[in-house]
Amino acid sequence: MSERKKMTQAGLDKLQAELDHLVRDVRNEIAKEIEFARSYGDLSENAEYTEAKKRQAENETKIAELEDIIKVAEVIADDEITLDKVSLGTTVTLKTLSETDEDFMTVKGEVVRYAIVGDNEADPLAGRISDESEVGRTLIGASLGQKVEIPLDGYTLVYLVEAIDKGDDL
Repeated sequence: MSERKKMTQAGLDKLQAELDHLVRDVRNEIAKEIEFARSYGDLSENAEYTEAKKRQAENETKIAELEDIIKVAEVIADDEITLDKVSLGTTVTLKTLSETDEDFMTVKGEVVRYAIVGDNEADPLAGRISDESEVGRTLIGASLGQKVEIPLDGYTLVYLVEAIDKGDDL
């Protein structure tokens, strides 16, 4: 059996919605494409048919991946999330204490917010940090007012934990 993967309810809901869309809508769309392509006759030289079958295989692969993720998902219950320490399911507000560095796009005094989410929910560009990433692992367990140091590529980002909130509203 695969290892359980912790995630938020919102993350599980998003994966389930994506799975439902692929099964209900995309499968039907591809089936129509295949049926239409078959109407052209000889399938051995039918580019439309070949492309539709390729798209079908990709969709089925994605469906299987999502089903596997959902099967091993362990939702973090709301009552498991506390505000005394950064944990999966919280959003942390950090004040940058590091000196300004253009390579890491940090500005001393800048305030940033990160939602700490399961690995399958991560989207770093949107501020959704995996609890398994270097940044996430460093932030997990930090408490309000604590200074955290995150080593990245020979540079250390230094933050002060200013707030810890429930949920992943950024």
